[in-house]
Amino acid sequence: MSPIGSELVHTPVQLYRYLLRSCRKLPSASMQQHYRHAIRQGFNSHSDEDDPERIRVIIHRSVSDAEWILHKVRNTLH
Repeated sequence: MSPIGSELVHTPVQLYRYLLRSCRKLPSASMQQHYRHAIRQGFNSHSDEDDPERIRVIIHRSVSDAEWILHKVRNTLH
């Protein structure tokens, strides 16, 4: 994942789709399933959020966390 990905994410629905697509880059089916479940739970728990600044922070943090996870997985496989 790159900064370009985070620049394309501006809404919660875009974030949700971006994170689910990112799960496909994970190496095992069980890992993909785990993170898809976590993404769905996070989306549902923040679905009533209406503060634009809070939404921006959540989007930024979620993309950063996803990049960190993918980077960690890549480095442990090599």
